[in-house]
Amino acid sequence: MNITIENVILIGSILLLISILAGKTSYRFGVPILILFLSVGMLAGSEGIGGIHFDDPQLAQFIGIVSLNFILFSGGLDTSWKSIKPVLWQGISLSTLGVLFTALAVGTFVWALTDFTIYEGLLLGAIVSSTDAAAVFSILRSKNLALKRNLRPVLELESGSNDPMAYFLTIAFLGLVVNQDQSLLSIIPLFLQQILIGLALGFLFGKLSKMIINKISLDFEGLYPVLAIALMFIIFSATDALGGNGFLAVYLSGVYLGNQDLIHKKTIMRFYDGVAWLMQIVLFLTLGLLVYPSHVIEVLGIGMLISGFLILVARPLGVLLSLSFFRMKMRRRWYVSWVGLRGAVPIVFATYPLLAGVEKAEMIFNVVFFVSLSSVLVQGTTLTTVAKWLHVALPGKVKPKSPVDTFLSDGAKSLIREITIPSDNFSVGKRIVDLHFPRKAIIAMISRNGKFLTPNGATRIEEEDTLIVLMEDERSVEAVYDSLQLDIDAEVDEE
Repeated sequence: MNITIENVILIGSILLLISILAGKTSYRFGVPILILFLSVGMLAGSEGIGGIHFDDPQLAQFIGIVSLNFILFSGGLDTSWKSIKPVLWQGISLSTLGVLFTALAVGTFVWALTDFTIYEGLLLGAIVSSTDAAAVFSILRSKNLALKRNLRPVLELESGSNDPMAYFLTIAFLGLVVNQDQSLLSIIPLFLQQILIGLALGFLFGKLSKMIINKISLDFEGLYPVLAIALMFIIFSATDALGGNGFLAVYLSGVYLGNQDLIHKKTIMRFYDGVAWLMQIVLFLTLGLLVYPSHVIEVLGIGMLISGFLILVARPLGVLLSLSFFRMKMRRRWYVSWVGLRGAVPIVFATYPLLAGVEKAEMIFNVVFFVSLSSVLVQGTTLTTVAKWLHVALPGKVKPKSPVDTFLSDGAKSLIREITIPSDNFSVGKRIVDLHFPRKAIIAMISRNGKFLTPNGATRIEEEDTLIVLMEDERSVEAVYDSLQLDIDAEVDEE
């Protein structure tokens, strides 16, 4: 069956429905949900029962880039600066040096084992060098795995931030394969350009996006996520056009915005959480449709050797070397090594050699597909078991709630206060979003001139307003009064 304009919506919606239903029961059998999405695509493909013919690497690459933008931006929004600050340099080391060491180790192994040239081996190593944000985020969260100390922030920071490094290495080594007269040193200026421009524009575009979201006045709340989508794609495309790493800029902008006070922030974050799942499903379905299972079977032997070397040697080597500057117990380092899941990102990067016309491009694609599949299947199904074996797991009842979970939760508040704003208070005339209100408190209603109104982030405080504030605990009460610059003791005395 060929995909046409007439049937693409029907086929797509049926595959999406099947993927969701399959994912609903996947963990009863210990199978990661991403494997189910990929399997549905393969079964629907040209060699599966669906017989859908899809052989367009360029379209698959485009879908992959769009999907990665959503996944990385959503991952950035969910990243709490408070959580990652203590492990920032560990995460940066893993996402740069760890990726580089892994790529070099795998590339050298492939070069020694096959008839690949050293640059072709390094290209394959670069493609599989990063952990996949979609795989790590979805598996850790769906398993609700509680980890000791700062392990989870390290893993999520690394997986969310190492795709830019892998992308750079893939593009750099692809250039060396295509233009073999260039030297290895020629990629250093490109690396500095990509990373520095990506860092600078990611931060600048993040600040600009906050200003736009908070300053612009839209008539409908539902338009704010749409505005965020437009800003996200502008960040990626503008950074890429200026020679920077667009993926890095998108992730950094997401991290910045996720830790700022934004109008309709919950709406934006919930929207991106849902769309990120949609993009994961679409991405894995597309890549499942693109692959020919019979071609993957042809590279089964070499694929198993490379996958085994990556999981058992290259990834642990990269982790141990990149974390050698930091104090961390060895069993935690081993667990970080084990959570080096490969997923859809390496398969997307494997389309670049196909489009560049590299001689061994098809073999590289099939090997990468097998490596990603085996990584999610082997490592993804054993995360909980290995965590318990290495004694890095926490009992579920003592699992701390993350700042993002707290922000998005709609749990019951135990305290309620009515706070009247005096005419000389600094908050008069300011929008709620500008008050830096504590996250554990909600302004449920405002009593104004005998009427009640339901506020949002753009609502401006007026003198003699009475705020009906719901809070979780006494600490929240103090934080609320501090944000409004009111004397809590004076308020209590008046009561």
